[in-house]
Amino acid sequence: MNPNFTAEQDGIRRALRELLHKRCGPEELRAALDTADGHDPALWTALAEQLGLPGLALPEQYGGVGCPVTDLALAAEETGRALAPSPLLATAVLAAPLILALGTEAQRADLLPRISDGALTAALAVPAPALGAALALTGVNGGDWAGGGRAGGVQARRAGDGWRLYGEAVQVLDGHSAGALVVPAHTGGFVRSRTLLYVVDGDAAGVVRARQTALDATRPQGRIQLRDVEARLLGDLPGEGVDVGEVLARVGDFAAAFLACEAVGAAGRVLERTVEYLGQRQQFGRVIGSFQAVQHRLADVYVQVQAARSAAYYAAWATGGPGAQGERVGGLALAQALDALRRAASEGIQLHGGIGFTWEHEAHLYFKRAAGDELLFGPVHRLRAHAAEAARLFERTEVSV
Repeated sequence: MNPNFTAEQDGIRRALRELLHKRCGPEELRAALDTADGHDPALWTALAEQLGLPGLALPEQYGGVGCPVTDLALAAEETGRALAPSPLLATAVLAAPLILALGTEAQRADLLPRISDGALTAALAVPAPALGAALALTGVNGGDWAGGGRAGGVQARRAGDGWRLYGEAVQVLDGHSAGALVVPAHTGGFVRSRTLLYVVDGDAAGVVRARQTALDATRPQGRIQLRDVEARLLGDLPGEGVDVGEVLARVGDFAAAFLACEAVGAAGRVLERTVEYLGQRQQFGRVIGSFQAVQHRLADVYVQVQAARSAAYYAAWATGGPGAQGERVGGLALAQALDALRRAASEGIQLHGGIGFTWEHEAHLYFKRAAGDELLFGPVHRLRAHAAEAARLFERTEVSV
C-alpha cells in the first residue's frame, strides 16, 4: 500500500472541501435538515455537476468518471467533516454498485447515466435494523434479514412477464425521496424461498412513502410501503448461479470503508473545533487548553482519531486500490472509526462546557452521527465479532505432538 495520495485524490478532496465550505456551513446544514427531503437539492446538483461525485466510481461508458472506488471512499472524509446531508451514501455507495454488478446491460444503460449526472437518486430498501446483516458486516447474510419467507419483509410474485411486490420496509436511508428503489424481496414460496433484488420506480402506483424521525437527522430515513407494486428483477431471469449475498457482501465492505472515512473526517473536525475553543475560553485567569489534564484528554482523542484514520485509509485502499488483495477489512475499520468519533464528540461536548450541551451548538450533531451510524450498520461489538469469526480468530485448533 502506498500511503501517499495521488494528484487526482488530492484534487478531489481539496475541491470538495472548498465546495462544502461555501455551500454546507452550520446554517445551511440546519436549513437542509428542515426540508422535506432532508438535504439541499442545490448542493447535490453542485456535487454532481462540478465534481461528478455520484459517478466518481462508475465506468465512463455509463457517464461516470471511472475512478477507483478508493477515490470515492477517501472523498468521504470531506463529506464527514461537514456532516453533509446528501443522497451520496444511499445512491452512489449502496444502490449504484448493486445495479452495476447485477443489472442487465439495458438496466445499467437506463439507470447509471442518470445516477452519474445527479438526475436520479436511489435507495436500498433494507430495514435499518437488518442493514448490517444484509451487507455481511455483522453476520453472514444468508439468513432471513430481508424479513423471512413466510411473513414480513417484502414478497415478490410473478405476474405475466413481470413481477409484483408487496410488503414494507422502515428506516430506509433516503427511502422517502429516492427516485429509484432497489428492493430485496422473497420469492419462490416458503419451501424454496430465496431473496432477489428488484428495481421499483419511486413514484410507481402502489408505493406509499413517508419520512421518519431519525436520531441522526443528517441521515434522513423513510418508511416504504409496497402495495402490489410493479417491479423489475435486477438482472436476468433468476438462476441458481446468481449469488446475491456475495454481491451484497462486496458492496457492504466498500460501504464500511466509505463510512469509516466519513467518521474519521467528522472526528477530526470536532476535535479541531474543541481545540480551537479551549484556546480561547479562560478559567481562573488561564485558557483552559493550558491545563495539563485537559491536554491529556485531547492527546488521547488525537491518538485514537489518527489510528482510526490509518485503518480507514487502509480499508479504502483494500476495496480496490493498486495492488489490493481483496481483503475485507471495512467492518473493522468502521468499528474503530465509530469509536473514535463517539469519543471525540463526547469530549467535545464536555469540554465545551454548558454551551456544548445546547441544541444551538453543533457538537451534538457529531455525537448523533456516531450513534446513528452504529444503529444502522453496527453495533460496534458485532462488527468486531463478525470480523473475528470470519478470520477464525477464536477457533480451537488441535496441535499434534
